[in-house]
Amino acid sequence: MHLMIPHASALGEAAAQALQSLALPRLAELLGRLTPVAQLGSDEYAPQLPHELALARLWGWPEQPSPPLAAALARADGVAVGDQAWALLTPLHMSVSTDQVTALDPAALALDEAESRAFFEALAWLFPAEEGWQRAWGAPGRWYVAHADLAGLSAASLDRVINRNVDPWMPEPRRLRTLQNELQMALHGLPLNQAREARGALLLNSVWISGCGQALPQTSPPELRLDERLRDPLLAQDWAAWVEAWAALDAGPVAEALERVRAAQPLRLTLAGERLAREFAPRPPARGLGGLWERLTGPRPVAVQPLLEAL
Repeated sequence: MHLMIPHASALGEAAAQALQSLALPRLAELLGRLTPVAQLGSDEYAPQLPHELALARLWGWPEQPSPPLAAALARADGVAVGDQAWALLTPLHMSVSTDQVTALDPAALALDEAESRAFFEALAWLFPAEEGWQRAWGAPGRWYVAHADLAGLSAASLDRVINRNVDPWMPEPRRLRTLQNELQMALHGLPLNQAREARGALLLNSVWISGCGQALPQTSPPELRLDERLRDPLLAQDWAAWVEAWAALDAGPVAEALERVRAAQPLRLTLAGERLAREFAPRPPARGLGGLWERLTGPRPVAVQPLLEAL
């Protein structure tokens, strides 16, 4: 089993306080039985989140700063991606204040399939097939487009911008900036948005572009368990709910992983924050007197908070 836990840590004063309040005895014992075997990521300003880089590595992709995650998501949504270069378009609402523009959680739009498809079709003219574009609807919050121009373009992950100022994360490639501006202008004044405004719903006034790149073959990691229950409370900055979700993780999947290690069964654990993803594996038994003492008393638990703070 490979247990991967994204959003295991976060930066900021409120997050630091939440980290200090965590009580994760099973994780502490589990980490005492493991040793680091790999590390990915760099800092909180990288476009991709560390767990996305870790997933790309498990899929057998070459290491790169911006892996083509849109194609992987499209494939999972049943899209025939071929060898095209794809981008993920996420419909959302940008909230404009006097000092910043904030990307609200796409779930706040509450798009159903019919309305999402209607918006997607209303924007179809921006992606003419005669100019090499392909389009695919994947889900109410996942639209896909493909074009040769999208190959090799770096774009920030959606989770970098939700409930944050988007300015540091706006796409650098001119092609993506132009496309995002065209989408925003096309959305302005659409009858579909006028209907939303009339019923008091948030306007769908923007689209976040991410995951650009040419589709790559994917291997299937054996027994990968990607547990994303920390994502929503962290992005909403609901730290009480995040601490509660961590407690449930500790009592559930982490406890199961601990039992596997106690039984000398194979395990990998990946913990990922905003800067780093660290992968752990069972460490070899200690030798000599240290090994004897460990067999008698058990491994010494690891201090969890400093380890998570470093991610």
